[in-house]
Amino acid sequence: MTGYEISTDPARLDLAKIHYWLSTDAYWALGRSREKQDQAVAGSLNFGVYEPVSGEQVAYARVITDRATFAWLCDVYVDRSVRGNGLGVALVEAVRDELEPCGLRRIMLATEDAQGMYRKVGFEPLTHPERWMTLGLQ
Repeated sequence: MTGYEISTDPARLDLAKIHYWLSTDAYWALGRSREKQDQAVAGSLNFGVYEPVSGEQVAYARVITDRATFAWLCDVYVDRSVRGNGLGVALVEAVRDELEPCGLRRIMLATEDAQGMYRKVGFEPLTHPERWMTLGLQ
């Protein structure tokens, strides 16, 4: 993670790159339209990770939150060219640290394949998943 910068400045986000990553390579967002992605970004707290020399964006995450009681971490993506360098863990730690002063009751997420990475930051499986419900998911 040496030298990479993490920022919540929305002006720095490469919206075209984020859309490309998610709509073509993220199982949860395949085919998502650019319009829908831009709408999601506009309504979220966004995190970008930037390469130290070029300033090019190499990772992204967004959080849906009221900054008082709850947050949903989603669209966490690290460019394939820089995976394996700890950027995903550092990005999720930055999200956790940014939200810590809010005193949230919980931060949630869903993942098919990255449980180990999220555990490194302190996430755990639901203790009582039977209490949770969803509307509209297949």
